[in-house]
Amino acid sequence: MLCILSNNHVLARSGRATLGEDTLQPGLVDSGCSPTGNIVGDFAGNFVPLGTANVDAALATARGNVDASGAILDVGVPRNTPQTATVGMPVMKSGRTTGFTTGNITSIHTSVTVQYMRGCGVGRPFNISYANQLVTGAMSAGGDSGSLLLSNDGSPNPVGLLFAGSSSTTVYNPIQDVINAFRAGGHTFSFVGSAALTADDAGNKIQRGPAPEDLELALQAKVENEAGLFRDPGVLGVGVGPTADNPFEAAIVVYFDRSQVANIPPRIDGFRTRVILTDPIVAH
Repeated sequence: MLCILSNNHVLARSGRATLGEDTLQPGLVDSGCSPTGNIVGDFAGNFVPLGTANVDAALATARGNVDASGAILDVGVPRNTPQTATVGMPVMKSGRTTGFTTGNITSIHTSVTVQYMRGCGVGRPFNISYANQLVTGAMSAGGDSGSLLLSNDGSPNPVGLLFAGSSSTTVYNPIQDVINAFRAGGHTFSFVGSAALTADDAGNKIQRGPAPEDLELALQAKVENEAGLFRDPGVLGVGVGPTADNPFEAAIVVYFDRSQVANIPPRIDGFRTRVILTDPIVAH
């Protein structure tokens, strides 16, 4: 069965959609919250309820007016083999609002709090916390949710699913976590696209960030200290990545609300901290 992959807050309307509900393009937020536009799919069911599986993901069964090859505007046909994100990895996406953008993985294993609204751009906001997310710099804006993050190394493999961000960050579910969430419910899941290039193996060996063993030690320090960091109301996310001035030195990366005064220690358990100022991180 050919399906459209996007976010729960998009296709499932944060759990309020009914089975078989029309999936529209453009979406509700683009049409004044009126259900007009092209029907491209039917909501497949709330397989992964929002807030239950550490991902924001949903499926719609595709109607005949979608490209069965999986071709993405400005990218082409992606590879069908998922790829694990690494710090510094070059990535790209093509989205509804900002189109084709590129960047690099800034942090992995990122704990982050994301703000949602239940209505079509209105309603009382609520927060959901996620762990082990991927973060890049600014690669998106509102309306880009559901974009597939792809490796930008000559072989566009699925890396993550875009679901949130701010003016300075974009947040993604690791793509294997998305796959696992659907498979855990007994569903089969695989990507359409072409076979992976053998060049991927060589590309993955290029060191673009800190050594894995250094990141592992930084991760241990992050896990042991993040509860204390999150007690500061300005802390919106904590992950591991490189320092600002040395891409090969591991750091604890703290995403901090720019409207508040940051008082983050320069080092935690021997690792330098990197503070990235941001607006509140919201579902995109």
